[in-house]
Amino acid sequence: MKIKDLEKDSVRRLKVDGGADGQRLDNFLVARLKGVPKSRIYKMVRGGEVRINGGRVDVSYRLQLGDEVRIPPVRTAVPVITPATHLPQGGIRLAPSILYRDDALIALNKPSGMAVHGGSGISRGVIEQLRLELPECRYMELVHRLDRETSGVLLVALKRRALVGLHAAMRDGRIEKRYLTLVAGRWPNPVQHVKLPLHKRVTDEGEKRVTVRDDGQSAHTIFRRLEAFDDYTLLEAELKTGRTHQIRVHTSHLGFPIAGDDKYGDFELNKRLAKQGLKRMFLHAARLVFDHPVSGERLVIEAPLPPDLSSFLDILKNAEAI
Repeated sequence: MKIKDLEKDSVRRLKVDGGADGQRLDNFLVARLKGVPKSRIYKMVRGGEVRINGGRVDVSYRLQLGDEVRIPPVRTAVPVITPATHLPQGGIRLAPSILYRDDALIALNKPSGMAVHGGSGISRGVIEQLRLELPECRYMELVHRLDRETSGVLLVALKRRALVGLHAAMRDGRIEKRYLTLVAGRWPNPVQHVKLPLHKRVTDEGEKRVTVRDDGQSAHTIFRRLEAFDDYTLLEAELKTGRTHQIRVHTSHLGFPIAGDDKYGDFELNKRLAKQGLKRMFLHAARLVFDHPVSGERLVIEAPLPPDLSSFLDILKNAEAI
């Protein structure tokens, strides 16, 4: 991929139409400032360079129909793409990972290590790659997010109606979301409801950090113990709310950090796990259950545990059998 720098000479003022109504401001800006690091975008918003209807807002602000978005002059890196460069780093094509597709939505088995959006040094994320592989899809937007290292079911809307319907279902708790995760330690209870409020902040580098705090947003996770090992426990985590890093922070706060978690985990343990064969965070979005936003059909979308994680479970089982 070749990159050429373009200097925008003037402030842009964009009117929000139906295609962006309800979209978060940071996602809106990332899509329109190709090649600009997310850290720069966050600084622009916090510094008041980006304004909505003349006023300051947070990056999490959701745009409304008719809003005027002021975007200042900014240097952007515009990728010049030829057909030969359609593969992202690592040569992964996403189309073979599609679990379900119709004319309204796609359910994808996202690989670990791939961000959902480009930015912050990442030239292409899931959504940009899908747009290249499926040019026939005129409309394509992420319904939700998964952390870069998290694998599993990810929904992409192919119609505005589907996006709005799925967002409403998520807000109303009508989408069942279940993850598989391996935590350090022996989880004590077969089933445990964890209700700990979470406070999110963004560092000056644009990195999201979440902590348990009394004045945070309510967060509810149901953990089910699936399998116990000598020093680890395999859990199913059902999200009743969808807060940033919810599973990771809930388990870490309780003293059971997720194996391989480089943000909230046990760093010395992670080094030992890497030598044993676990090279990334053990967190996988295994199952989504919801009503189709257009047809109303009940959908159950499941993604099997990927080979790197299932192989590590085999290592643990074999070690205990010796």
